[in-house]
Amino acid sequence: MTAGGRRGDGADADRSERFGEEVLGALLDQGHEVPPHLLGRLVARQTGRLGGRETSLLLQDYGQEWLVPLPVDGLTAGDAQPIDGSDAGRAFRESRSVEVPRADGVRIHLPLLDGGDQVGVLAVTLDDVDDDVRRLLRRIAVLVADMLVTKHGYTDLFFRVRRRQAMSVAAEIQWSLLPPLSMTTPRVMLAGVLEPAYDVAGDSFDYALNDDVLHVAMVDAMGHGLDAATMATVAIGAYRHARRISVGLSEIYTFMDRAVAGQFGPDHFVTAQMMRLDTATGRLQWVNAGHPAPLLVRGHRVVRRLHGPTTLPVGFGGPEPLISELSLEPGDRIMCFTDGLVEEHVLGGEEFGEEQLIGWVNGIEGRTRGIRAVARSLSHTLKQARGGITTDDATLLLIEWRGAN
Repeated sequence: MTAGGRRGDGADADRSERFGEEVLGALLDQGHEVPPHLLGRLVARQTGRLGGRETSLLLQDYGQEWLVPLPVDGLTAGDAQPIDGSDAGRAFRESRSVEVPRADGVRIHLPLLDGGDQVGVLAVTLDDVDDDVRRLLRRIAVLVADMLVTKHGYTDLFFRVRRRQAMSVAAEIQWSLLPPLSMTTPRVMLAGVLEPAYDVAGDSFDYALNDDVLHVAMVDAMGHGLDAATMATVAIGAYRHARRISVGLSEIYTFMDRAVAGQFGPDHFVTAQMMRLDTATGRLQWVNAGHPAPLLVRGHRVVRRLHGPTTLPVGFGGPEPLISELSLEPGDRIMCFTDGLVEEHVLGGEEFGEEQLIGWVNGIEGRTRGIRAVARSLSHTLKQARGGITTDDATLLLIEWRGAN
């Protein structure tokens, strides 16, 4: 067994399970009370017991393009790292540790994952690394990710770090409404992207995994700015309320419709799509209220549009929607999106349209297999194709059924 680094007194660190329990125990015992701005000291102190130095915590920015160092006492700050084109970014994209030899040792980057959601990256330098150190660092990264998510709920520190530009009030509302952008379980994976990240208004999505059933909704409120954000908030709130009292899928539409109509009147509307996926069987059900039809991706290619009966958008008092059904195969992906993704124009050219969207999906799915990477790549590719200009919200959500396992 190699030393794997040295402590401040020069003594070899004991890599036994007992030593690991002490390190992890310190994080557990102290982490629940440490203020967010002092979290860096605690993390650096524990990685230091392994011989680690230059410890950094890098958080994903809202645009999903950069990993931004958390600038708090005890941590090494440095420059933001691009998610595409850096060692930290590779650890983040591939959800695995990346080790980089240096003249003074080894720089190791570990993904910070909380329930499959990508929080960021933990980076630390050691003289050398052995399997015991790797195991302990992986466990430290898991605990740190949990602490970051928990403390995110009662501090502005992490919000500020993750911003690379000014954010509109409407976008503030939408981001506070969203669940985690990604989720991974043995049976189902999910990943979403919102654009423009700092000015999104009427687009939103929500999901919940209750026992074996994944519940999903995507909404697109008419208009722009605060009015759209407020309508989306009411629609998602009504969806959550209906979902949590266990009404049927079609009845959820009625709850949402009444809430939007009652609050905003007959000239306001929200397109919506609600789904339920039985993760034990792959049985997918959905209802559509004026929303673009989802795409079924099988074998990393779009094989069909999921057309079915539709009803009027939420707020217009349409008839109760009929439920469409489909049996998924393991590995199938469902792509939900808002119309801003297909109605935007290629730079200097025609509207994207669904055919071009399908072409982009097939190309990216063919070379980028992870669901989070596909969602990011597709959103960023479309953004580049329109010259970085977004005249409407453009949101996508990918769901993958992995099988009953």
